[in-house]
Amino acid sequence: MQDLKHLTRKKTALSSFFSSGNGNRKKMPPRSQTPRLSFPTGKRREQLKYLLLFIAIVLGLTPVSIYLFKKAPAISAKISRWSKPNAPAPKKIEPHANSFILANSLLPGADFSSDRLTATDATGQLLQYSIKSDLQKKVHDFISSKDVPYAVFVALEPATGRILAMTAHSSVDPQWSSSAYFNLYPMASLFKIITASAALEQKKINPDSVVEFRGNSYSENPKYWEIKPRGHNNRFDVTFAMGKSINPLYGRIASDIAGKDAIMACVQRFGFNQALLPGIPVKASQAAEPTSSHGLMLMGAGLDHEVKISPLHAANIIASIANGGVMMQPALTDKIADQGGGVKESFTPRELRRLVTPETACSLTRMLSSTVTTGTSRRAFHDRRGRPLVKVAVAAKTGSINGTDPKGYYSWFAAFAPIEKPEIALVALVINQDKWKIKSAQVGALALETFFNR
Repeated sequence: MQDLKHLTRKKTALSSFFSSGNGNRKKMPPRSQTPRLSFPTGKRREQLKYLLLFIAIVLGLTPVSIYLFKKAPAISAKISRWSKPNAPAPKKIEPHANSFILANSLLPGADFSSDRLTATDATGQLLQYSIKSDLQKKVHDFISSKDVPYAVFVALEPATGRILAMTAHSSVDPQWSSSAYFNLYPMASLFKIITASAALEQKKINPDSVVEFRGNSYSENPKYWEIKPRGHNNRFDVTFAMGKSINPLYGRIASDIAGKDAIMACVQRFGFNQALLPGIPVKASQAAEPTSSHGLMLMGAGLDHEVKISPLHAANIIASIANGGVMMQPALTDKIADQGGGVKESFTPRELRRLVTPETACSLTRMLSSTVTTGTSRRAFHDRRGRPLVKVAVAAKTGSINGTDPKGYYSWFAAFAPIEKPEIALVALVINQDKWKIKSAQVGALALETFFNR
């Protein structure tokens, strides 16, 4: 056996590399401190210098290589174009919905000589509108003859989104009419449709559900809406309350039945606080999240003045309910033809989103039908003997609230008909000031009578 004291460590490659190369140097006894490595000299120093230079070059070129790899497709495309200097540049594709802006700008001067409006732009293009001339003219003549401070009307075909009428009038500010469809106004009790949708979607209510509340039916103070534990509360079913637009009942549905999370989810789904209609210059409807239970009650009842919507968006919502819960992209034209008569663009229905399930849409329709039979617009839809002025079943909702921009008393009416197979959905907004000129339900009744009694 070999004596351990005569064992020596074998030289490694590393120790050999950093050694000075003098193998005859006398070995010194080990020092107590850690020995320092000597820096290589001579040939090995040159080798280390080249190695470090190579590493530096590799590190320097790595970011450049990554960048070139990412940009390879674009560089290849440029080289391809350079190799073909006479190749045509790719055409810029304009969005389909841009035709809406053009059609809207030409609408005031459109030709009413036929059943459908037409207009010609500066390049000779012929625009054929989806608007029905008789309906458009009848409504416009009515609101202008009544000297209404502000009034706007929009009608849609629920299944397709085609706009059947879009007109506005102001005896105060003629310039207001051009953007009246796209601006925002307090939504008022039209919001009760969203409140009901949130509860219906969760199956927490149905059209026959009875809800208790305190306070006057048209109370605007949630402080008095909470029910008494010992009873003696007011109580209505939600269908009757929709037709009569009972504020405390729908305030309680929002706060105590549906809940804030469901209400705000429905707000988002219905298209608030977002760009909703591509290619249309409509402002985004607003509905901020309530910060208290009383704020949620006010929102659910349609009494939050900061919940705002455009007439076009409101018309699209009621049309969506008529369409089984599906919202369509609004369109102003059926066809656009060039100077030679060739069709450049023709209308194709485009689905935007689903707001509610078909079951919820069906329940909402039943609830909304009470508005013209026993509710807030019964008088507008019946003559003095109680006979209906419109020969088809109508689902509708009214809303009223004070506003400041413009200042006045806001009267909303939203409806669709026939209930069984809707052909038209509409929204009318009338803003009266010192004196009441007309109500929005009168505009809606006239429009439906014109549409169905032709």
